[in-house]
Amino acid sequence: MIKFSREHRLKLLFGAALLVPASPALAAGDDTADAVADAGGDYDGAEIIVSARRRDESAQDVPIALSVVGAETLEKTGNYTLTQIQQIVPSLQVFSFNPRNTNINIRGLGSNVALTNDGLENGVGFYIDNVYYGRVGQTQFDLVDLQQIEVLRGPQGTLFGKNTTSGAINITSRKPGFDPEFSGEASVGDYGYYQLRASASGGLIDDLLAVRLSGSVTERRGFLYNTTQNERAQDYSNWSVRGQLLFTPGADLEVRIIGDFSRQKQNHVLNVFANYFGTFDNGAAIPNSFAERAARFPGYVFPAIDPFARRGEANSHYQSNMDGYGVSGQVDWDIGAAKLTSITAYRWWDWNPANDGDSTSLPVIVKAQQANRQRQFSQEIRLASDTDGPIDYVVGAYYFWQIIRGKGATAFGSAAGLWNRPAASPLPLAVWEAALNGFEANSTSDPRTRSYALFGQADWKINDRLTLTGGLRFTHEKKDGSFNQFHVAGVDLSTLPAAIATNAALLRTQFNPVTSYSTGFTDNSLSGLATLSWQFSGDALAYATYSRGNKSGGLNLTNLPTGIDPDVAPEKVDSYELGIKSQWFGRKVTLNLAGYWTEISDYQTAITEQVPNTVNVRQYIANIPGVRSRGVEGDLSFAPTERASFYASVAYADTTYSDYPNAPQAPERLNLGSIQDLTGAQLPGVPKFTYTLGGDLSAPLGNLGGRDLSAYLHADYSHRSSFNTSSSNSAYGDVPAYGIANARIGFRTDDGLLDLSLWARNLFDKDYFQTLSPAVTGIVTALIGEPRTVGLTLRTKL
Repeated sequence: MIKFSREHRLKLLFGAALLVPASPALAAGDDTADAVADAGGDYDGAEIIVSARRRDESAQDVPIALSVVGAETLEKTGNYTLTQIQQIVPSLQVFSFNPRNTNINIRGLGSNVALTNDGLENGVGFYIDNVYYGRVGQTQFDLVDLQQIEVLRGPQGTLFGKNTTSGAINITSRKPGFDPEFSGEASVGDYGYYQLRASASGGLIDDLLAVRLSGSVTERRGFLYNTTQNERAQDYSNWSVRGQLLFTPGADLEVRIIGDFSRQKQNHVLNVFANYFGTFDNGAAIPNSFAERAARFPGYVFPAIDPFARRGEANSHYQSNMDGYGVSGQVDWDIGAAKLTSITAYRWWDWNPANDGDSTSLPVIVKAQQANRQRQFSQEIRLASDTDGPIDYVVGAYYFWQIIRGKGATAFGSAAGLWNRPAASPLPLAVWEAALNGFEANSTSDPRTRSYALFGQADWKINDRLTLTGGLRFTHEKKDGSFNQFHVAGVDLSTLPAAIATNAALLRTQFNPVTSYSTGFTDNSLSGLATLSWQFSGDALAYATYSRGNKSGGLNLTNLPTGIDPDVAPEKVDSYELGIKSQWFGRKVTLNLAGYWTEISDYQTAITEQVPNTVNVRQYIANIPGVRSRGVEGDLSFAPTERASFYASVAYADTTYSDYPNAPQAPERLNLGSIQDLTGAQLPGVPKFTYTLGGDLSAPLGNLGGRDLSAYLHADYSHRSSFNTSSSNSAYGDVPAYGIANARIGFRTDDGLLDLSLWARNLFDKDYFQTLSPAVTGIVTALIGEPRTVGLTLRTKL
């Protein structure tokens, strides 16, 4: 008998309620809006409308390299998280140690592979319904009731802001409508998976007030097993709800108010052991290696190196729990020759982690976590032309405020002294035990950001075929914050002999020194672009773009080594792009190509290094002289009939350090010195070659209850070449190339009333790594990809 906890029963009741139409009066309404919204996923030559330039335009008329994933594609693929979306957008790379420590890259740029620093922003802007999300962790909830996702590649700083130097993800949810409508789906699968999703919309007051309510519940058992605690890990629990009101007091005025709440819980991160090297590259033994440390504990068995057995052995509590919620209001006022838009938003993000810091069954680091309470407010005002004149424009102003209150905690257990003490240490074990057994240090941080911007962009139609676009954005930003670290637990050293107490205090300072400092800076930046586009035929557009971007400076609010500046300089980006957008054979074939060259100075990178003459490792952020990214991208879709469509996308990214002579040394070469020259090396987390293939087929089956019935098939395959996931370019951080196939087969009535499908993700059960993390002890831990999962989905639309 299957048993559910009280919390699970409440979620099931919540999901079941969402699957019941709000009123029996709901009936099939006008499908026109849905048809337009779904156009992004049809690959049938239909016009795809995007807002990549802050006004509605056909995607093929926009001189920007972009990928559009529509609602229908999301349904066909079953994708509901950003991590899954990357499988159909080759230039997008998302991998996550946990939601807070998520890396999002476009064209190999955006974030460095390392743990997140609260004082540093990502270079990929993330927007939902025109609202910028300040922390990358906010992107990791389930995506609910979407119209489409636009992935804009390359700098987008003029219209989307300072932190879009590598691109932007622009997500639009479905708007309320006055015609009654309802859609719902229920899915079940292996690993205890179930998901309930539903949306209902309709008018409350004819032509004046409409409402939309959407929600989802997702549950899944863990893919990993913790042999120490005899329980599964890496489970997933997410529930989200969004409510919208649409107020239209006149034909020229529209007000949209949105409120949402999401909660996610995971018993994660549980690392698995993927490899071990006990010697340096030249054959010399690694001092105080993992094997040497493990041998000090007679009852401890060296872990089996078998990552795809999906087993870990952590003995401390671990979790990745978070809440995200917010409210926004958008006003659109048509004033004749122009449209005035105002977006006001306030958002909250509460991050509550727990981690076993050593990944073993021994009580070494029993707590290693950084909790966050993030709050943000934003206000944007835009005026966009609404005529067919020779000049189209968008001008506006933007304000953004954010504070992140961080609380860190590191605690050591009874095995910490013996585990960390090198055999050659001049200090007796008693000193190490006194210093570390039961020792805990806490920290607080509070980076604050205030940002003001003025921007404008205009298209000048020189003639019927040639258009010149220019844009500028001025940003004034102030950042400040403080960091405090203090000791909260441990043996009272004043009760110990002076010699032991003195040396124990020095050891505590090595691991977690008492420190306190404040810092801040003010920065003014100017970004812009110039684009020349040529409509050389009715269905073909060529363009050339130069753009200048800026990524905000950062605050190094952590335990810093001597001589490291707590202020991190902003990045400066110069990018050049050539592209062609074309459609052929009555728009049955769409072919888009782009080539780009991007140079970044003062690139912000994460530094992970061993503290000299200690057993400690520290992380902070710093600027390096230069990075270069260059590559080509291609997107092809072919829809020969209404019942057949195929697509292919490919991306090649050569993203390297153009100047990085003093990079931290890889752990397998630490005996050769603490720094290395990585000039010319590929950036971590960046596969050079990625591609995606997919297709959809359907065939009529006849009639069911007076409704036309069809069978359908969807399949897609995503491949990534090998890439490295260590900031030191360690050979033990090389993730082998892999490809993932997904498939869905089902039948549906053509009016959407009934849709039943069987699906499989990772169809061929491919074993693959997401990240590999080599440590200075020689042990390599990993996050591994999900195994094959299969299930059934039932959908309905009224």
